[in-house]
Amino acid sequence: MRKYVVMGVQGCGKGTQAKVLASRFDLTHICVGDIFRWNIQRHTKLAARIKRIVDGGDLVPDEIVEEVVQRRLQEHDWNFGFVLDGFPRNRAQAEFFLESYDIDAVVLIEASDDVVVERVLARRLCTGCGLDYNLIYHRPETPGVCDVCRGSLEARPDDVEEVVRNRIANYHVQTAPVVKVFERKELVFRVDGHLPPADLHLKVCESLKLPKPTA
Repeated sequence: MRKYVVMGVQGCGKGTQAKVLASRFDLTHICVGDIFRWNIQRHTKLAARIKRIVDGGDLVPDEIVEEVVQRRLQEHDWNFGFVLDGFPRNRAQAEFFLESYDIDAVVLIEASDDVVVERVLARRLCTGCGLDYNLIYHRPETPGVCDVCRGSLEARPDDVEEVVRNRIANYHVQTAPVVKVFERKELVFRVDGHLPPADLHLKVCESLKLPKPTA
């Protein structure tokens, strides 16, 4: 069983890398952001509060994040392990997590603030099937139209520069110190987030001593 945490500022590529790891090694991808968006789309009890916080570029309070993650992990549908993306985001969450789960490694994807802003502002989401696009690395064949379902592509409401830079600032203040918690356990592997996704995946596999994809 493999249990990994993928960390990094939003836009560094952690979501893509977590999905690829999960797909290649039959792991369950658990993304906190996806769980929050699911709540918002279905207008759950948490939805209104989460939406107000996220739209303002702030992080969801610890107690909500911990409850959501704990509930998700308790489903125990991760027979071969999991890749956790978007948690923990601060020292308190990291300590809570380590008390409950033994993990194999933390992949820390590092990228400069300006590169991250450029990538986030280039993101597009299909309003039909939910497929992610990026106008830098993954462009649709027809501008503004999903290749799969032909739905329209839109930027996420919170993907505006002021909000993105606020999220980055929050990351540096609250999330970066989490690395020190994991470093004390010698769990952290740093990789260069400026690389294209395929090259970055090779570096992730190399760091985790996992088989690289065959040509």
